[in-house]
Amino acid sequence: MLPRVGVVLKKFSRLTTGLALAVVSALALAGCVGSPVVAPSPGTGSVPAEYAPFYTQQLNWVGCGEALQCASAKAPVDWAKPTGATMSLSLIRHVATSSDRLGSLFVNPGGPGGSGVAFVRDSLDYAVDKKVQANYDVIGFDPRGVGASTPVTCVSSAAEMDQWIYGLNSQPRFSPAWLAEREADAQKYAANCAQKTGELLFHVDTVSAAKDLDMLRAAVGDSVFNYLGYSYGTLLGATYAELFPTRVGRMVLDGALDPASSGTEVLETQAVGFENALSNYLRWCFQQKQCPFTSTGAGHPGTAPTEAELSSARSRISQLLAALDKSPLTGTDGRKLGADTMVTAIITPLYSATQWPALTSIFSSVAGGKADAALASADSYNNRVNGKYLDNSSEAFTAVNCVDYPVTTSKSEWAATAATLEKASPVFGPYLAYGDVLCAAWPAKSTRTPAAVKAVGSPDILVVGTTGDPATPYQWAVNLAKELPNGHLLTYVGEGHTAYNKGSMCVNDVVDAYLLSGRVPVTDAKC
Repeated sequence: MLPRVGVVLKKFSRLTTGLALAVVSALALAGCVGSPVVAPSPGTGSVPAEYAPFYTQQLNWVGCGEALQCASAKAPVDWAKPTGATMSLSLIRHVATSSDRLGSLFVNPGGPGGSGVAFVRDSLDYAVDKKVQANYDVIGFDPRGVGASTPVTCVSSAAEMDQWIYGLNSQPRFSPAWLAEREADAQKYAANCAQKTGELLFHVDTVSAAKDLDMLRAAVGDSVFNYLGYSYGTLLGATYAELFPTRVGRMVLDGALDPASSGTEVLETQAVGFENALSNYLRWCFQQKQCPFTSTGAGHPGTAPTEAELSSARSRISQLLAALDKSPLTGTDGRKLGADTMVTAIITPLYSATQWPALTSIFSSVAGGKADAALASADSYNNRVNGKYLDNSSEAFTAVNCVDYPVTTSKSEWAATAATLEKASPVFGPYLAYGDVLCAAWPAKSTRTPAAVKAVGSPDILVVGTTGDPATPYQWAVNLAKELPNGHLLTYVGEGHTAYNKGSMCVNDVVDAYLLSGRVPVTDAKC
């Protein structure tokens, strides 16, 4: 499974969040302190009377797979108008297998735009380990606008989405004509989203989604909200903690976003993260038997590359992208491989060191004039299989980010950001620039102001950060753990995006001890 992650949508750079594979070592568990187990019990808490019909609704759970049950809940499209239009939220749960049930554990795979229903249905053992499955009803949910919930819709066909994602700009990059074409495409796409989605497009923000979660907490009969959020799911969890701090039960935020970062800051930091991940991949590549970045194609196992070799390899990748910008390759299905799609193809395997051999194959294939391997990598990111899109994650991704992050319409600021990106990330920066063009055309304007969370009154919350995480850089986990009044940092020293249940028993032991007994590390365990 390649869960939804964010990179580049056609010609438009995107905030890069999501869940992907992670790996590696296990170290000893640090000393822990205890906090009491909170037994779940039904209750709405203190909510306005007009919200009561939503908080007290009865969910009709029906079998939808082996040991799985599905249901749908009703929520207001606009929480400020609870008597207005409504929408549906799709849920799936795996019922606790032990008699020592601790309540429900809601899980979110990231995105925004990732389907929690598909996550639990298709990858339960990847989402949480067996110990957690035994003691919690594990609930996956599709947030508002996503998947099987009332969705954001922007296109009418796979062919239309292909054109949006894989289509090429006909003008030289960064020229006035190039920017004008981008703006025209953005305006057309945004207008289609508004026409096909309607009022919901204005209410897919993370704050509204967090309010949905509090309603779902009550609807499943829990007095506290237990939660495991990956990547973007950490922003959703932190937002819940800010809104409803005393209703937080046990919350794990893995691959943290910093709620205080602006959209531009997120993009710039991630550009550096992916540039660093590319360098780490290249260090590995040079030490394999074969590496396409040596003069002969043969690597030198056991001998680290020189800085000159690394610099030369990065330059060759930049040259390859520039060449594709001017002369795209054609896949066997007729689609074109341009520079933007190639960036997606490169970034996708950088989420996990286990995918580095596949990245080598992509580079070798494209250097040989073949596009299919790179297109397949981009397809895995875009959840495109056999010419069809499995979900609306691309549409939802844009819709949520455009209302979550304020955007500038100043062309001079766009140009300044582009220069900053190129300096910070010479390989990827040029292709991540001018991302504000799309949200500047978006009919639904931002409703969220990035700010540090306070979450006054919340209990212990565990924040997990990976030192080599390219998509949600480690410093964000450090920041979030400090922002939360009772935040506790768990560091995984390694590569990849997110850490829990991805190969480190040390990380699993700390997270499980917290979820099952409420114990948090006295100090960072540094797995």
